[in-house]
Amino acid sequence: MSTLRLPYYQLSANALSGLRQCKQALEDSPLGLPLIELVYLRISQINGCSYCLGLHADALRARGEPQQRLDALAGWHASALFSPRERAALQWAEALTALPDNHAADADYQPLAAHFSAQEVSDLTFAIALMNAFNRLAVGMRQ
Repeated sequence: MSTLRLPYYQLSANALSGLRQCKQALEDSPLGLPLIELVYLRISQINGCSYCLGLHADALRARGEPQQRLDALAGWHASALFSPRERAALQWAEALTALPDNHAADADYQPLAAHFSAQEVSDLTFAIALMNAFNRLAVGMRQ
């Protein structure tokens, strides 16, 4: 376990408040909290944020998510446990999390239209950006 580098949540309380307001707004998204939490967990796996991994896995379990799906999430590409809608969201999450490698390719974006409204795509993109921000804070400050 690492030592917290800085108490960023105190030092930048106003900035953190803005991120928390965004998170609260997304909870009312038509995407639904189970999908958002699944995306949050996958992003946290990619970014190696142990704090967020525990937080979002626990949130999904509390909502009744089967452990088998949580176990398969890192390998969702090869798993039949995820719906086409979830797969489109997870692919977009991976594309935006690995932005320097793929520049949000059209091939990752275009499948979203078959499963999501324009508002849902926008909300999903905000959720992905938000979790990447939270991961970078937690990993960078060793939370």
